Amino acid sequence: MHVIIIGAGTGGMCLAHGLRQANVSVAVYERYGSRRDGLYGYRVGLDATGGRALEQCLPPKLYETFVATCARAPRYFNVLTEKMRTTASITLGEAGDGERSVSRSTLRQVLFTGMDDVVTYGKVYTHYTQHPNGTVTAHFSDGTSAEGDVLVSAEGTRSAIRQQYLPHAEIKDSGITALATKTPLTHEIREILSTEFEQGINLIFGRGGMMGMLHVMEFPWDENGKPKAGKDAGLLDVWDGLQYDNTRDYVNLSVWSAHDHFPEGVTELRGRELVQAVLSATSGWDPKLRRMIELSDPDAAFPLRISTSVPIDAWQPTNITLLGDAIHTMTPGQGVGANTALRDAALLCRKLVAAARGEQELIAAIGEYEAEIVPYGFARVADSLDNNGTSADDPLYSPIMGRFALFAARRYFSLTAKIPALRRKFLADLRDYRDA
Repeated sequence: MHVIIIGAGTGGMCLAHGLRQANVSVAVYERYGSRRDGLYGYRVGLDATGGRALEQCLPPKLYETFVATCARAPRYFNVLTEKMRTTASITLGEAGDGERSVSRSTLRQVLFTGMDDVVTYGKVYTHYTQHPNGTVTAHFSDGTSAEGDVLVSAEGTRSAIRQQYLPHAEIKDSGITALATKTPLTHEIREILSTEFEQGINLIFGRGGMMGMLHVMEFPWDENGKPKAGKDAGLLDVWDGLQYDNTRDYVNLSVWSAHDHFPEGVTELRGRELVQAVLSATSGWDPKLRRMIELSDPDAAFPLRISTSVPIDAWQPTNITLLGDAIHTMTPGQGVGANTALRDAALLCRKLVAAARGEQELIAAIGEYEAEIVPYGFARVADSLDNNGTSADDPLYSPIMGRFALFAARRYFSLTAKIPALRRKFLADLRDYRDA
């Protein structure tokens, strides 16, 4: 069996590692021109589900390296006002109850490690052709093609395979615009933050329907990319991934709201103009928060119109399939997008390996995989839309009901933090959900 994967993102590369570990022939085709391209350094929160998938698919030594590259785990879940007043602060427990803070670009370099003979860069996929003999050919914009027994779309939200294979599978606008900034973690920034804020996941409920999220990312290497003293320094010292990754300690401060809370064309802005747009959107916020935005790296500022997929029924399986955002794009609400993609990858890996070993017929194996990802994937899509204002239908963005919704949200978190039984239930529900 030969498996073709389109897209070298988190899910696609996890699958590729798992197949290679099982001696299944696999090739990944990536649109970016090199390993250095596509480096977005924003945080990914990996929970036990995502961690297990990586552990199952990566070589043991590389999994250890992945763990060594994670940032300090969050210790608190904080809810703030836009004036940096604490509504709630909840201790998460040991290592954030299984939560790992990961730089997306660093994880990308971990997944590229040892895969030079598997990944082909600079390949822009255009379409596929299925053949009567049961094989499939992937075609690329440069006129080349690749033939295999299975074609997997790991292309993300704008999957060209999905558009051809499942043209009825709709991606729609959630009505939310998000603007993200990235600020180096300097001494001045540390002075701004309390211990709880610096070591926490900080959710900001601002007035006027403006939401925010603040994470501090501290890595086990210094500003020169040299491993800091610690038990994992040896692993990092011999890992070549830091040669390709410019991630250093930083603060990620993102804001989001309904589209009409931002000026038209804001998602077309880049650099200093985009940073200025974030400052304009947070004009009434605490000066300390605004100072972080002012000191942010203009080249790292990033706008996004949040999309979500529309659930579809299971389809007749063939030798073409999809994983992650290619089939179930979800909003950042609940923070399970990357974890769900990794869960998909580990499941699909098990099914394809079983087929390659003759333990199961190929199309039946893919059909079983799809029968699982449709219900759990679209359940996560629905959950993400109903969380922390990630849909424009949320009352938080209503001119009339917004004040009441804001009061209710703040009141809920305030009571949860103060009442032990509610706090225990909140943590248990959070842990159970993300590990479901």
